[in-house]
Amino acid sequence: MGKPYSMDLRERVVGAVEQEGLSRRQAAARFGVGISTVIRWVRRLRETGMVEPGKMGGRRPKKIAGAHRDWLIERCRNTDFTLRGLVAELAERGLKVDYRSVWEFVRAEKLTHKKRR
Repeated sequence: MGKPYSMDLRERVVGAVEQEGLSRRQAAARFGVGISTVIRWVRRLRETGMVEPGKMGGRRPKKIAGAHRDWLIERCRNTDFTLRGLVAELAERGLKVDYRSVWEFVRAEKLTHKKRR
């Protein structure tokens, strides 16, 4: 992921649209940025009063936590399971997760997920 544009550039572009009356396309051509970028900056200024970039990066908390985590650990230890089956059971309990999330959880908790024949 790239770095956000500088505040100086953002302010000059938005100033050209708001104060000089340039269209968003003209401002984009003048400053060498994308049209959609100018549109988003002007919208952000009108909605929040600032053109500062939003937060980048960071970590999102895991979806399988708390009561769902406890239930899932207990469920995996008591009976055989498939990952797709666990996804469906979690959906029935009100937690929408994908296959990959369940796989990562099972792997991190060192729970076996092999099918027995």
